[in-house]
Amino acid sequence: MREPGFWHGPASLNAHLLKPLAALYGAIAAKRLRRKGLNAGIPVLCVGNYHVGGAGKTPTVLALAKLLRELGETPVVLSRGYGGKLRGPVKVDPSRHAASDVGDEPLMLAGTLPVVVSRKRAEGVPLARAHGATVILMDDGFQSPAVVKDASLIVIDSERGLGNGRVFPAGPLRAPLRPQLARTDALIIVGNGGAAAPVAASDFASATPSMTMRDASLTTAGL
Repeated sequence: MREPGFWHGPASLNAHLLKPLAALYGAIAAKRLRRKGLNAGIPVLCVGNYHVGGAGKTPTVLALAKLLRELGETPVVLSRGYGGKLRGPVKVDPSRHAASDVGDEPLMLAGTLPVVVSRKRAEGVPLARAHGATVILMDDGFQSPAVVKDASLIVIDSERGLGNGRVFPAGPLRAPLRPQLARTDALIIVGNGGAAAPVAASDFASATPSMTMRDASLTTAGL
């Protein structure tokens, strides 16, 4: 999806005209966040973001997987397989699956660690456990209530931030910011820019640990 320019600019007529649709979309998304999901029976760490589009989730998943392995855990990634045709649940096999089957990012991750693709995330949990998972790393899915999360780590691109801060389609946010912040356990800020600073400094995020990531390594701040 190509993002419209007004999502990342000052207040605009386009964003204003889309406010009613954004209010409806935001109300539905906020209600969905409150739904109960499946308890996986093992820890579930979700790496997500507040907005549509990329923000550095995949490098963050790789960095977290490395840390977990160093702690003696066996992480398995759970993904919807965006961009792939297989609904799953299926364990990604780079020797026989293509990006058109499972999506670009799951295929890339599968070169390093086990990855399960499942359109319905809850249905992928048993397969992840069958492959020895002691921890499930959810690549995206922060706004999905399908699986109970033990911790949600939100990635923000320090150069892009959250754009105009409005909910889709008036802006890039997948849901209103406040209920998303309330479910956030840590912010991971990628890069050296300042666009994410207002979010990290907000009242709702003031008690949330923040981390910065550079060169696929995590450093902590505020912990």
